Amino acid sequence: MAPLRFSANLSWLFPELPDLPARLRAAGSSGFEAAEVAWPYAEPPEALARAARAAGLQLVLINTPPGDQEKREMGLGEGLEQAVLYAKALGCPRIHLMAGRVPQGADRAAVTGEMETVFLENLRYAAGVLAQENLVGLLEPINTRITDPQYFLDTPQQAAAILQKVGRPNLQLQMDIFHWQIMDGNLTGNIREFLPIIGHVQVAQVPGRGEPGSPGELHFPYLFQLLEDEGYQGFVGCEYQPQGDTVEGLSWLRSYWDKRGHPRVVQ
Repeated sequence: MAPLRFSANLSWLFPELPDLPARLRAAGSSGFEAAEVAWPYAEPPEALARAARAAGLQLVLINTPPGDQEKREMGLGEGLEQAVLYAKALGCPRIHLMAGRVPQGADRAAVTGEMETVFLENLRYAAGVLAQENLVGLLEPINTRITDPQYFLDTPQQAAAILQKVGRPNLQLQMDIFHWQIMDGNLTGNIREFLPIIGHVQVAQVPGRGEPGSPGELHFPYLFQLLEDEGYQGFVGCEYQPQGDTVEGLSWLRSYWDKRGHPRVVQ
């Protein structure tokens, strides 16, 4: 069984550092081999690609741009072209395709059908564009209990049904264990059921969204072993809020690496 491969989510980790190039360097010297960034669009893609190479990091995931924050958009919209441009420049094989929000004040049940129709249309178009560039699109359910009450896509079941309707092999499911636990629990069953269509995993403790080693509901050694036993081949993104210094907070990961004899760089 191959050990899991971890990716530093630099939108969350190393908040003490001023910019993405500095965070890339810190991730590399902490032993990571891969990184992901939700929205890298403030930096020129070529400069980011250089910084990632210098840090010895592969970029494995970015998101489509979030849209107009004033209007609380979180969808595909016009951002796909920009995301593809960045993914190609960064050598990044995966793009998280944001699903959009239920309009403020609207009844979720009343607009779900119409929103799904538009989303399916957008996804079919996106899948075609991504296929031309050999890229994978990911759908991530985000919990509507704590994080984003208006987000359209909030359970693995909903996302899997949409993926089935679209039926494109280069669209997959993104499992953020934090969101899945809050919405549905049943992690062992859900991981086993949905793993064949999962292209990326993200982790954070529940409910505080801290390190996997911080106090909370989830026992990560069990979940990591489960992913290994089920043969998960992708990356596990560390998308959590460090409770203190980021490097000190990586003790859970150093412990995982030590148990699996992972050769790593120590900062």
